[in-house]
Amino acid sequence: MPAVSSYSVLFYGSPVGYQTNRAQIQLNDATGKTLAWVRFNDPDMTFENDYVGDDGIIRMHMPSTMFLNVLDVLRNEKPLNVYFVQNRGFLGTTAEPVGEGE
Repeated sequence: MPAVSSYSVLFYGSPVGYQTNRAQIQLNDATGKTLAWVRFNDPDMTFENDYVGDDGIIRMHMPSTMFLNVLDVLRNEKPLNVYFVQNRGFLGTTAEPVGEGE
């Protein structure tokens, strides 16, 4: 599972967003290589299925209501991993001790 080392955020304006998306968080490894794009959609927007492109970049699609939750995890948790299994993108932590205080 590739480890996420950095991220960047992009918001799409206009009533329809961009390519069916409202916002995107790009996840990178320690060398700056793009691992995944987590894309967010409003309820009335078309949701694409998660997939890995020919470029090896994972595309995850989530509702816009999850944006702050994902951003909170990126800001406060480590290590983080991103991977693609059973036609779904996954972003998460590894096992952490209880009461770590993060």
